[in-house]
Amino acid sequence: MAEVFSKIDDSLYQVESPERYIGREWNQIKKDWQQTEIKTCLAFPDTYEIGMSHLGLKILYHRLNQEKDILCERVFAPWLDMEKLLKEKGIRLYSLENKQELLDFDLLGFTLQYELSYTTILTILNLGGLPLRSADRDNSYPLVIAGGATVFNPEPLAPFIDLFYLGEAERDIVRLVRYYQELKSSAFSREEILKKLSELPGVYLPTLYQPYYHQGKFQGIKTAEGAKPRISRQYIEDLDQAFYPTDFIVPYADIVHNRAVIEISRGCQRGCRFCAAGMSYRPARERSVETILSLAEEIIASTGYDEISLTSLSSMDYSQIEELVTRLAAQFQDRNVSISLPSLRIDEFSLKIAREVQRVRRSGLTFAPEAGTQRLRNIINKGVQEEDLFQAVRSAFESGWHRIKLYFMLGLPGEEEEDLAGIARLAKKTAEIGQQIRRNSSRKMRPIEVQVNVSTFIPKAFTPFQWYEMDSLTAIRHKIEYLQQHLTGRSLTLDWNDPETSRLEALLARGDRRLAPVIEGVWQQGSRLEGWSEQVDYQRWQQALKDFSLTEEDFLAARETGDPLPWDHLYTGVDKDFLQQEWQCAASGKETPDCRWSACSSCGVCATPHSGLKLARGREKEGAVSHDD
Repeated sequence: MAEVFSKIDDSLYQVESPERYIGREWNQIKKDWQQTEIKTCLAFPDTYEIGMSHLGLKILYHRLNQEKDILCERVFAPWLDMEKLLKEKGIRLYSLENKQELLDFDLLGFTLQYELSYTTILTILNLGGLPLRSADRDNSYPLVIAGGATVFNPEPLAPFIDLFYLGEAERDIVRLVRYYQELKSSAFSREEILKKLSELPGVYLPTLYQPYYHQGKFQGIKTAEGAKPRISRQYIEDLDQAFYPTDFIVPYADIVHNRAVIEISRGCQRGCRFCAAGMSYRPARERSVETILSLAEEIIASTGYDEISLTSLSSMDYSQIEELVTRLAAQFQDRNVSISLPSLRIDEFSLKIAREVQRVRRSGLTFAPEAGTQRLRNIINKGVQEEDLFQAVRSAFESGWHRIKLYFMLGLPGEEEEDLAGIARLAKKTAEIGQQIRRNSSRKMRPIEVQVNVSTFIPKAFTPFQWYEMDSLTAIRHKIEYLQQHLTGRSLTLDWNDPETSRLEALLARGDRRLAPVIEGVWQQGSRLEGWSEQVDYQRWQQALKDFSLTEEDFLAARETGDPLPWDHLYTGVDKDFLQQEWQCAASGKETPDCRWSACSSCGVCATPHSGLKLARGREKEGAVSHDD
């Protein structure tokens, strides 16, 4: 094998970014292939620079490599030029560490991070020499498992993956890997091995759950005898006791998030009704300040990074955020290490923290009102008041920031033209505040920049809006055109995501197993790496749907709250009754407060109801704001 890969190494000058394929980075873990019993490979269905920025992959890579009898290596999707080169040379896709073919591993684990990466999963399987469909693989092939952010509706991928894991995999990944090796060594059949693995908590074997239809409409799931009635998400209760790596691999090439990352908390209970992560990753859990300070010291020493990013779904909800930021700043200020908070709130306290963390390096700020009117913000349960936004941007401009982004969504439930007009009004008012402060400032200020970013709302599984229909392409385009016409003026720019791509993302997020042949069909026609906008071919997807007598509306139309859903046999911990209740609250514009700071909302995650926590700072009107990357 070494001779073959020497041959490919000699040809890497022909491809863009050859550093994607060589490995050998600082802190890479390369174990003795012959001397290590269990061999696993983590596959990320996107390019190196995207995959190497993914925290979940870093955690699992180092967690598995902690075990002396397990090696864990990495593989990423090759770009089109490298795919072509591999095929020309007759070389199968290989891991970065030992340059071993994927077929040589015992287990191949995929990260499901984005719906439009699904075709790229098929590319990796194909280039690795594995049959695309699970039914065509026997014990001579690696076990193919998948987990991650989009695993809560894995149905479109069900025929291609042997097993799915629901939840936070660092909890049970070693147990699963060792059990698989034990079963494989005991000469069980492939079917027997999969059934025994499916008995583990959080493990989902699709062949035990068969969907049925009537006149082209999904009717439910038939569960095999002896199978679990539903598969529950697994999560870590105490983050201080959870494994967290400090010797991150440092790439030679620039990646999307090339910095030290520390997860300060996990989960969010603010209850934004559009947010799949906020619903599916409950309850909120925190690492202690002392643990975070210790991790930060070890990571900086191991990697040499000059930036620490404190990450979570809602960083400003960390209960000791002021103490944490103050102590981190003091700990690293003499070493020119900056601190960033990817998500803040729209309030004065957030800006105080922002000023503290940006003493070393100042970037822009992103405020996320999400909707243009208070009526619509109440519908989506986004606790942001207009006066909070204006006070926050005023303070930001006065404190020296000149660039602000405002983030909104189009197509939210209950949206009307006045909500679009509200987006334009809020943006213009923000620019006016900045320009007035700049005119009256005694110090020289850079020109004010207000960038408005709008994305298309996608109703996703396990949210209160999972029954809502998605806007048509015509409606989305009309709304973008409205904003183009009304959002003009000095200092203002407008950016939006591609509505066709949003429709495809929604299709896969709300789909069922009927989409599997569609995914395979577009892949055969050349679709892959669709996380990159230039690689998306919307018409190809439309033709594939037509080839299988399907339409987008089969999956994106409105559903009744009593209708069976393709993911009903899976369970995130949030009860369906709670989601239905939130759907009704949205219809009446009633807000549901964050249960961390108020009474329990009885979502089902906690074993017993609680009375909520009381903090010195009021949070009932706080929104979100983040630093630009």
